[in-house]
Amino acid sequence: MNQTLVQNDARQTLATTPVNEASVAVLGPSEGAVGRVLAQIFAAHGLTVCWLAPAVDIPGSYWGEREAGLRDRVLYVRADTPVHSALHEGCHYLCADESRRAQLDTDAGGDELEECAVCYLSVVLAQALPGVGRERLLADMDAWGYSFRLGSARRWFEEDAADARTWLTQRGLLDPTTGICDLPPAL
Repeated sequence: MNQTLVQNDARQTLATTPVNEASVAVLGPSEGAVGRVLAQIFAAHGLTVCWLAPAVDIPGSYWGEREAGLRDRVLYVRADTPVHSALHEGCHYLCADESRRAQLDTDAGGDELEECAVCYLSVVLAQALPGVGRERLLADMDAWGYSFRLGSARRWFEEDAADARTWLTQRGLLDPTTGICDLPPAL
């Protein structure tokens, strides 16, 4: 098994890493193209996206401020929530089993391999979001401070994520032949 995502106290690492937050894509309004598609993707899997007013504290946010929050079967976001954050937390929900989904509150838990699967699935789902796509999400992950052994999210995704793909395919979240996840039919 590859140990791709550097976990050495991720909170401390990210807290001390300069983040270029101005450069990352944000969700925009709930009725915008990204918001509509994101809600549709997650609703197909039983996760509700709850849009909050600007500057409102986000319930269940692991990182605070404008970062997405996860509680039970609800993903909390604002228009200024980074796309990578909403995808990441939503993918934690998708990767959790039913017993963990029922208890989700701020920290989704899971092991290192599941965390890699969450990152991988986020990149795959980004391809369905208008104006986002794989390249933008990988760049945003780097800008925010995700840390991978090979140095960048792109290199990890292309060269070192076989274990994440296997984890996802074994759980039916990724087609082993096409590498595409089970998106709602309208996409």
